[in-house]
Amino acid sequence: MTDERQAQADSATPKHIAGVRFQPVGKVYHFDASGHADLRIGDHVIVETARGRQMGQVASIEQVTDRRTVQDTLKPIERVASGRDLAVRRYWEGKEVEALVICREANKSIGLPIKIIRAEYSFDGARLTFLYSSDSEEKVETKDLKQEISKSFRARVDMKLVGPRDVAKLLGGFGACGEVRCCSRFLTEFSPVSIKMAKEQGISLNPQEITGMCGRLRCCLVYEYEQYVLARKALPARNKEIGTPQGKGTVVEIVPLKDSVVVQIGEQQTLVHRDQIVPVEEWEALQKRAAEPCRGGPECTCGLHKPEAQAQPEEGKTSASPASSAAEKSQRAAHRRHRREHRPTHSANPPSSQATDDKPASPRKQRPR
Repeated sequence: MTDERQAQADSATPKHIAGVRFQPVGKVYHFDASGHADLRIGDHVIVETARGRQMGQVASIEQVTDRRTVQDTLKPIERVASGRDLAVRRYWEGKEVEALVICREANKSIGLPIKIIRAEYSFDGARLTFLYSSDSEEKVETKDLKQEISKSFRARVDMKLVGPRDVAKLLGGFGACGEVRCCSRFLTEFSPVSIKMAKEQGISLNPQEITGMCGRLRCCLVYEYEQYVLARKALPARNKEIGTPQGKGTVVEIVPLKDSVVVQIGEQQTLVHRDQIVPVEEWEALQKRAAEPCRGGPECTCGLHKPEAQAQPEEGKTSASPASSAAEKSQRAAHRRHRREHRPTHSANPPSSQATDDKPASPRKQRPR
């Protein structure tokens, strides 16, 4: 019971998984970092790989709750690299160019149809790996070359075949766009590229325009492929009849990035957005309905004829208007008579206050003739 409880407690405790990268722009491999809780991104660690002990840099750290899965599938990180390990690694990196020259001279004497691309030492110099490429479709046997090179080095020598995309990634350089190659700058893995992607995007199938420096289809053909596919699903196909505000026409070209199509209407071509496209059946129904005369009443479709339900109150209002106007006239006449009857009368004599005024009345001036 105690062992089961301990196993449950261990499985519930979150464990760390570290993603380690062995090249500046290389694939990330995962290792168990449960024994290094203070591990940080950017630290250099020593791990055991299929090519022996290697030094890598931590690129990511994740937490998982199932410890058994981590222990069964992932190898543990041995230790964090020390300053001495980093110094030894720099020393052996300086020896890689010399080893590459020796390997190329040995291959020249043997005459194998291969090209030596790069020499890589392990961080402690115990293993030396030569990366090479071959244009031959048949497998090239490098046993003789390996034996010849082993005489010049104390380390264990290995030969590894790489593909043309990996060769371009290792050599670096600039692409046709003028920028540093994507594989050398940020691509950690190569996605499959097909000629269908170029056709979907409307790119010319000229090999000089769709082929990269590696001799394969350019990796950038993948970047916008999904956007083109989604845009084409919402747009009508080529040579299909559609309705537009300008009339009925035929689709002659699709412009996915503008979410529009080019429509041939008569002798003119018009760019129509997806929101303005109407299926041809619906467009014909609207045209037919617009050509029919309006029936009036509740079935009015043009808006000029008002329904009878709305017309009746208005008719009642107009018929009652003469009676209401006559009543208003009689009221105004009675009001005028009442004002005339109760109008106050004015006496001819001036008020008493004016009669007792000390000032004599000024003589009235006669207007000159």
